[in-house]
Amino acid sequence: MTRLPALAALLLLLAAPAQASRVVSLNLCTDQYLALLAPEQAVGLTPLARDPSLSVVARQAAHLPIVRADAEAVLALHPDLVLATNWGAQPTLAALQRQGIRVVRFTLPQDFPAIRAQTTALAALLGHPQRGAALLARMDAALAAPHLPPTDALWLAPRGYTAGPHSLQAAVLRAAGLTPIGQGRHTSLEALLTHPPALLVTAQAPGFPSLATNLLAHPALAALPRRSVPPALLACGGPWTAEAVRLLESK
Repeated sequence: MTRLPALAALLLLLAAPAQASRVVSLNLCTDQYLALLAPEQAVGLTPLARDPSLSVVARQAAHLPIVRADAEAVLALHPDLVLATNWGAQPTLAALQRQGIRVVRFTLPQDFPAIRAQTTALAALLGHPQRGAALLARMDAALAAPHLPPTDALWLAPRGYTAGPHSLQAAVLRAAGLTPIGQGRHTSLEALLTHPPALLVTAQAPGFPSLATNLLAHPALAALPRRSVPPALLACGGPWTAEAVRLLESK
């Protein structure tokens, strides 16, 4: 079983066996990497890969095969590599490993250096280091855009939770030149109005009603300066997350 919680484990992947020709992904986060780095090797992605509200590769995934997280369904595809994460589908992954299938698990990067390390490792693992370098070059170009004036910013998530200082959202705010002030705790409407942030940042609201997002749409918050980004850019950290930085800087 391969786990990748640190740079040492990531570097281990660079010495991996010859590239796999039949690759299955069993997590949205690895779906996106596989679709961008090696679509011709993909024999199965999760259904979430086709959801544009969650996936940055929904258009590409529409033309790639989908598989459910079931050991029999995956084995029928005869993969030589399964990409996954340290959460979700763990019984399926264990069953695949018992059948001799190579499984590589990835963690969720929480900042851009970790995204760079993971992209480099995955591109090497899939046999396409040049494609990984191209993704990172686009990421660097987005991060190099002029920053916003230094401003305290609060990333407010559904149900009133704020993004903590070590979150991916906080890394995006810092990359845009902002100062994240969220503590990763729940906040109330009263607290927001008593101590309003200089800038409120949220994910773009879904196109359907949701109790989880009621607070974000409360009219009492309408006067606060606000910016929003598509939620798919932060559902999983990757080079595409730099687009959230660019969007914040361009508004």
